[in-house]
Amino acid sequence: MIPKQSIPSEVMQQVAEYFSVLGEPMRLRLLHLLRDEEKCVQDLVAETATSQANVSKHLKVMLQAGILERRTEGTSAYYRVEDELIFELCSLVCDRLATRIEEQAQHFRSLSLSNRR
Repeated sequence: MIPKQSIPSEVMQQVAEYFSVLGEPMRLRLLHLLRDEEKCVQDLVAETATSQANVSKHLKVMLQAGILERRTEGTSAYYRVEDELIFELCSLVCDRLATRIEEQAQHFRSLSLSNRR
């Protein structure tokens, strides 16, 4: 059996901060929109139907966390996903949640059927 290695508290803090960045629904929406290609802030504002200030705030947080990269072209700022692993992480979480929801639905269906008898 392989012994568990102790994880330094500094690393745990960084992991917690990384996950907290992903704990905001708007940031997840922005990541989804940036999945296939880079986009400028104006496009993201239009696609999310929210303010430029709100979109820019969330992009800045993800940029500082190392999830996004930014480049400027003229007066426009373009963002793209720097850390593609983020999509694997999101898929794992989504798959697990889908499984859990299906299990709960089956449980409620069985309860409903047993109450009819």
